[in-house]
Amino acid sequence: MKKIALMFAGQGAQVVGMGKDLADQFPTAADLFRKADEILGRKLSEIAWNGPMEELTKTSNCQPALFVHGLACLSVLRELASDLPIGGAAGLSLGELTAHAAAETFELEDGLRLVQKRGELMAEACAMTVGGMAAMIGADESAVRQLADDEDVDVANINSPGQIVISGELAKVEAAVAVAKEHGIRRATMLNVAGAYHSRLMQSGYERLGAALLEVQMQLPQFPVISNVTGREVKTLPQIRQTLQEQVTSTVRWVDCMERLSNLGCDLFIELGPSGVLAGLLKRTRKDVEVVSVGDVASVRACAERVQGAS
Repeated sequence: MKKIALMFAGQGAQVVGMGKDLADQFPTAADLFRKADEILGRKLSEIAWNGPMEELTKTSNCQPALFVHGLACLSVLRELASDLPIGGAAGLSLGELTAHAAAETFELEDGLRLVQKRGELMAEACAMTVGGMAAMIGADESAVRQLADDEDVDVANINSPGQIVISGELAKVEAAVAVAKEHGIRRATMLNVAGAYHSRLMQSGYERLGAALLEVQMQLPQFPVISNVTGREVKTLPQIRQTLQEQVTSTVRWVDCMERLSNLGCDLFIELGPSGVLAGLLKRTRKDVEVVSVGDVASVRACAERVQGAS
């Protein structure tokens, strides 16, 4: 039997219409979106399903929408495939909170309110600073870290071998892009983002998120959840709170997260999110593991058949 790793999408994966066909055809998915609308006191489902994209892309909308969509995908997959042999889970940035909700670290309502608060705090930190991010393509980590040190910016994401993201003050990130080739980096590209996520410019969000995390009722996850900050599973409630807080300003060690899930024996990776980004990153990280993306009815049915065929 294949041992499954769940991967949950992060901000940037959102697409208009995500989750609509799931909600139309499966009451479990419809119920999740309905509950989310009630909890947040607004029609998140309408924004997720009908857009416009500019509205969905706002941090305050896309983070909770992706959270609910990931859980809806999982609920339908569980319905169709019954017993899932889950060996662990991870999520990219925001997706780590979805992974915890999937592992029942916290209830849907608490998790959704936490995601909403996190999005608000990150948006406020963006508004208070002038930040930017850039992708460094075709470079090893040591070269990017040297560049980041030289230009006084932070390493935000280690997404896959040869794809690392830097983050910080906009002018400094632009300066880093301008000299990237001198550090042996094949290509450097500015990203279209609202601010400097996973950098010291998110410090105000970090400080206030700590208080919000203390208010969330938690229990130990039902299966291993891998932290973006450490690349290892979290084992105590204080560690869960600490790593979710630190994640706002720390490097997302996505390669380490994938390696850890593989080392835990996971050999079928299922991405739960609308765009297939994580599957692409994994294929560049571990070519020996099988990966499936689930985002709509057709893909969830195909995945359920794959899981049942492997059991």
